[in-house]
Amino acid sequence: MNPRAIALASVILITPALAAAQNPMMAAVKAQHDQVKGYLLKTAETVPEALYSFKATPDVRSIAQLVGHVADASAGICASASGEKPPALDAEKSMTSKAQLSKALAEAMAFCDKVIAGMDDKRAMETTKFFVGGMSPRGMILAFNTAHNFEHYGNLVTYMRLNKIVPPSSAGGGAD
Repeated sequence: MNPRAIALASVILITPALAAAQNPMMAAVKAQHDQVKGYLLKTAETVPEALYSFKATPDVRSIAQLVGHVADASAGICASASGEKPPALDAEKSMTSKAQLSKALAEAMAFCDKVIAGMDDKRAMETTKFFVGGMSPRGMILAFNTAHNFEHYGNLVTYMRLNKIVPPSSAGGGAD
């Protein structure tokens, strides 16, 4: 390999670590978002279509409604953090099929991925209007989204357990 190629390869390999060192808050936000995103997308894929209408009790959301709610909320919350227009999903109220909801969830998560990738720690500290508490730093809005997603993943874990499905967070040998 020639010296120029070695130098380029070194820059490519060092860049993610360097970016995390320069933006530790957003690196942590991204890591936590990626974790719950993986659990949610795997849940949407794992749960059979026939269970999407399942409710633990009559007065709570169905699996379909939970997946739709997470998609809609994630798109809206990430849009609040970025100031961008969110994808128009309306998944919770208008979608019922596994295919529709899995696609909407993936679209919402991809939108959040884009927002997080475009935000460094400096921009993350800028305050902007948010529906929870008025003004909030952009990075904290993204952290709120992750907390919200974990909250509803917890609902989905219960639903999966009630239906004898091992949740993605436990499938690799971990316990939750």
